[in-house]
Amino acid sequence: MKIENIKLNNFRIYKGLNEINFNESQNKRKNINLIAGFNGFGKTTFLTSLVWCFYGRLMVHVEDKYRDEIRGAGGYNTYLNSLYNKDARKEKTDHILSVEITLNNILIPSIPCETVTIKRSFDFKNSKEELSILIDGMENELTKSVGYDIFINDFILPREIAKFFFFDAEKIVSLAEAKTKDELRSLSKAYSEVLGIQKYEDLKSNLESLLVKLNRKGVTKLQEEELQALLEKETEYEKGIQHNEDKQSDLVKEIGFWKNKSDKLQEKLIREGNSITLEQLKELKTLRDELREESVSIKSELRTHFSIMPLVIAGKHLKRLKNQMLLEKDALKNKLDEQLLIKELEAISTDLLKGIDSLNLNENIKSDLIKNIDNTLEKRKVTKTEHSDVKILLDLPEEKIRQFIALVNNIKTSFLSQLNVIIQNERNNSVALRRVINEIKQAEARKDNHLAKQFRKEKIETDFKVEELNNKKEELIEKLGTLKQKLASHKKVRVEFEKKFHLLETDKKKHKVTKELLAKVTKLIVRIKEEKKHSLQKSILLGLNQMMHKKDFINDIRVNIVGDVMDIDLLDKDNNVIDKDSLSNGEKQLYASALLKALVDESGIQFPVFIDSPLQKFDKQHSINIINEFYPNISDQVVLFPLLEKELTEAEYNMLKPYLQKTFLIQNQEGASSLKEVPTNILFKEFNKDKDVYAYKN
Repeated sequence: MKIENIKLNNFRIYKGLNEINFNESQNKRKNINLIAGFNGFGKTTFLTSLVWCFYGRLMVHVEDKYRDEIRGAGGYNTYLNSLYNKDARKEKTDHILSVEITLNNILIPSIPCETVTIKRSFDFKNSKEELSILIDGMENELTKSVGYDIFINDFILPREIAKFFFFDAEKIVSLAEAKTKDELRSLSKAYSEVLGIQKYEDLKSNLESLLVKLNRKGVTKLQEEELQALLEKETEYEKGIQHNEDKQSDLVKEIGFWKNKSDKLQEKLIREGNSITLEQLKELKTLRDELREESVSIKSELRTHFSIMPLVIAGKHLKRLKNQMLLEKDALKNKLDEQLLIKELEAISTDLLKGIDSLNLNENIKSDLIKNIDNTLEKRKVTKTEHSDVKILLDLPEEKIRQFIALVNNIKTSFLSQLNVIIQNERNNSVALRRVINEIKQAEARKDNHLAKQFRKEKIETDFKVEELNNKKEELIEKLGTLKQKLASHKKVRVEFEKKFHLLETDKKKHKVTKELLAKVTKLIVRIKEEKKHSLQKSILLGLNQMMHKKDFINDIRVNIVGDVMDIDLLDKDNNVIDKDSLSNGEKQLYASALLKALVDESGIQFPVFIDSPLQKFDKQHSINIINEFYPNISDQVVLFPLLEKELTEAEYNMLKPYLQKTFLIQNQEGASSLKEVPTNILFKEFNKDKDVYAYKN
C-alpha cells in the first residue's frame, strides 16, 4: 500500500489548496520522499493533517499529544476550529477545511481495486464534519455497510498502531526509556496491538464482563442495593486513580520541559567556558565519581598495608622474635613427646610386672629381674633433648605462631611488590582525578563572566523547579499506591460478596461455556505472546546490528512478558543487562528506531512510514547507518520531514540521494505555507535561496 496523492485545503498554516503527488518510481530502490522546511512552516502540521483525515475525533487513540491538544482546546469541535486557516477565516471566501488522501496498491478482500480515496472535511458555516471513501472513484456498499471509520481501521491502518507509522524521531526515545509499570504496560499494549493480539485481549475482556453479568442476574433486591454501593465505591477509587495518573502524566511533561531548559542552560554555561558538550560533561562527572570511589578503595587497601609497616621497620628484631617462637614451638613439642614416652614406659613396666607374677619364679630371680627392668626404664626416662634448656618467654598458642610466621613470610616475599603496586595505583588515580576535576571546572563558566552568572542563576532556579516537581510526583505515586491498594482490597470484598449470588438455572450452562472459553482465550494469548516474542527479539537485534557502529556493544535482546507488562533487556557479551540510562541520547534513539522497525515489521502491515525530525542526536557514523539501513528498509514508501542543515546536512542528503524518489520544499509567504516540488539535485540550492529571502525579510 502506498500514498499516491495528498490534498490539504485550509488546514492550519496551509492556506487554500495544496497538493502533493508521489508518483511511483520504476526504480524500487527509490522509496524515500522528502518534505523540508524551516521550523514553524508546517512539517508537524502536515503529519497531523494525515492523522485527522484517517481518524477524525478518534485521533485521540493514536497518540497522547492529540488527546492533550483536543482537551486543551476545550473539546473536539473547538479543536476543529483551531485547524481552520486564520486567513481563510478572515477572508470568508472558503469555509471548507479538508484533507484528501489517495492510496494505491491496496488489497481489499473480495474487492478488486486500484485506488482508495479518503476525504474528511469540515464545513465551518454549518459546523458539519463529513467523511467519504471512494474505491476507484466510486462509492462502495462495503464501506457503507461496515462504516467508514471501521473500514479505515480494519482495511487501511488500525488507529492503535498508527503512531508507529506517523512518528516524531525525537519522541520515540520514550519507547527506549520505559521504566515504570504503567510505561511498560503501555509498551506491552502497543506490542499486543501490533501483533493483532489486542482483538483476543478485547474478547477476553468481553467474556469477563459476560461472566459478571451472568453472576449478577440472580440477585435479590437487598443484594442489588449492597452491590450497587460496592460498585459506586469501586468507581470512586478508579476515578481517583485515573485523576492521579493524569496529574502524574502532566507532571512528567512539565518535568521534561524544565529538564530540557536546564540542559540548554548548561550548554550555554559550557559555551561560556569552553567547547565541551553537555554529554561529555555528564560523562566527566560520572568518571569523577568512579575515580573517587576507586580512590577510597585504594586508600583502604593502603591503610591495611601500612598497619604492617612497623613490623617491616623492626627488621632484625622481627627475625629474633620469629626464631624464639620456633624454638618455643619445638621445645613445647619435645616436652609433650617426653611426657608421652614416660607414660608409655610406665604402662610397659606395669604389663611386664604382671607377666613376671604369672611365671612362678623364685624370689631371688624375680627380684633381680624386676630390678633390671626398673633400671632400664629409668635410664630411658632421663634422656635429655636439645630443647630441654630453652627458656619459655612468649608461650603462644600454635595457631598464633602459625599466623605470625605467615605474616613474616608475606613481608619477605610479596609485601613490597604489592605495596608498590598500590602506591602506583594511588598516584595514577590522583593524577586522573585531578585532570577530570580540572576539565569539569574548565567546562563551567568563569566566575567573573556576567552572562555566565545569569545562566547559572537561572539553572539553579530551574533545577530547584525540577526537584520540586519530582517531589510532587513522588507524593502522587505514594497516594496512587494507597488508592490501588484500597481498590484491590475493595474488589476482593466485592468478589466475595458476588460469590453469594445464586445463578439462575437458565444461565448455568452459559456461565460454564463462557468460563471454559475464557480459560482457552487466556491460554491462547499467553501462547501467542510467547511465540511472537522470539521473533521480536531477533528483529530488534538485527536492526541494532545493522545500525549501531559498536558491533560488540549489544550482544543479545531479551523480551520479558509477565502478565500485562512487557520489558526489553539489552544484553552485553557476558549476558549482563545493560542499563538503558547509560546509553547516550543517540544510542537511545537508535535502540528506539530498531524497536520501532521491529514492531512495524512484526505488524505485517504494508503502509507508508512518516518520520518527523530525522537524524536528531545521531553522530556521523550512526547517521550513515540510519540512512543506508533504516530509512530504505522500514517501508516500501517513506516520507521524511527534516530541518535542512540541522537535522539533515548536505553531506547526509547526498548519501540519501540514491534512495530519493521526490523532494518538496515548504515555502511561506505572509504566514501562509505552500508545498513546492523541487528536483532532488537542487534541493539545497533552492533551500539556501529561500533562506536568504527569509533572512532579508527579517
